Amino acid sequence: MSRSERDTNQDTTARDDSAETPDDSPAESERSRRLTAWHGTKRTLSGPPVATLRERLERLAADAPGAYDLDRWPDIYGNGDGIVGELERRTADALGTEAAAFFPTGTMAQQVALRCWAGRTGSTTVAGHPLSHMEVHERDAYATVSGLRMVHPTHAPRLPTAKEIYDLQEPFGTLALELPLRDAGFVLPDWEELTSTVVAARERDAVVHFDGARIWECTPHFGRSLPEIAALADSVYVSFYKSLGGIGGAALAGTEDFVEETRAWRHRYGGQIFQQWPTVLTALAGLDRELPRLPEYVAHAKVVARALREGLAAAGVPWFRVQPDEPLTHQFHLWLPYPAEVLNDAGMRQAQETDTSLFRAWSDESPPGLAMTEVMVGSSALHWTADGIRAALTDFLDRVQKGHRT
Repeated sequence: MSRSERDTNQDTTARDDSAETPDDSPAESERSRRLTAWHGTKRTLSGPPVATLRERLERLAADAPGAYDLDRWPDIYGNGDGIVGELERRTADALGTEAAAFFPTGTMAQQVALRCWAGRTGSTTVAGHPLSHMEVHERDAYATVSGLRMVHPTHAPRLPTAKEIYDLQEPFGTLALELPLRDAGFVLPDWEELTSTVVAARERDAVVHFDGARIWECTPHFGRSLPEIAALADSVYVSFYKSLGGIGGAALAGTEDFVEETRAWRHRYGGQIFQQWPTVLTALAGLDRELPRLPEYVAHAKVVARALREGLAAAGVPWFRVQPDEPLTHQFHLWLPYPAEVLNDAGMRQAQETDTSLFRAWSDESPPGLAMTEVMVGSSALHWTADGIRAALTDFLDRVQKGHRT
């Protein structure tokens, strides 16, 4: 399973949404079996609850009255005085920016931001990380759609340092920083490192764009508010389904004039959608329900990671890795020395036979023989104690060993 296939692991399962799969294909049948197993569990450690369409509609109906006045009219092409405008205003308020524009997808939002900055700076070169979402999960959209090119200040599994920005051999117009850097393990620099890197970019006459799809959960690590973090950048992209539990949607935030320009490009890129109120309702509900709870999830992720490390060490697993050792957000990577197929089968059988699900989908990684899963700690994980995690992990590893021998 490739990194692009993990892009929706946070939602219900790891799969490649860019490829249509027939309902009766082996891949779709396997996905259906996993979803059925996860849906039937009473205890879930990683990921949001798995829900059917009916259950999601029921959840939306329950959340909607508290999220927005349902006696108002639906949005028409994102009219600014309706529900879309309400979400844009609330997003700008949360981030402390002058304005924000709603986008149907993060990939579109990122490309529009970079294209606008290329026009304003006169440079089509973007400095970014080779593990960034734009490089790994967007099919080179910045190059093939927007005609941009990317240079890499570092290949280390972390954000670039100020020295690496200063030492970059060629000029660039925009520095794009993903906070947190997902494919390195949801890692973040410390506050001083981040501010120094931003200063370095400014001194090289570049603007700074934050890929902040998950910026919502960065406040505990930085010890700063969302407006303080967003103020470092010239533009910020945020997601409404990553961490906030929406069914989709994104936003670009920044100054009034920049956001107004992005609205024009949003239309050109095909993002001027007739009505988006169901997606927007879930985003508003997520801002109300999930955003205030994220610090609690981040704190509990440290308990979960420690229990997993202790349980794996006690079980004598020959090699494992929790990355990073202590999570910086409510998400982290777990690596085990078994094929993904064995781990996925063990997890499905544990869910079916014990009503317990520890992990979502595993993917085979390099070097061969290793597999990785993304652990996301949310509301369903808060009742788990360290002892409970270790006990369920022992049961999971027993199933892995049986599957590995066969």
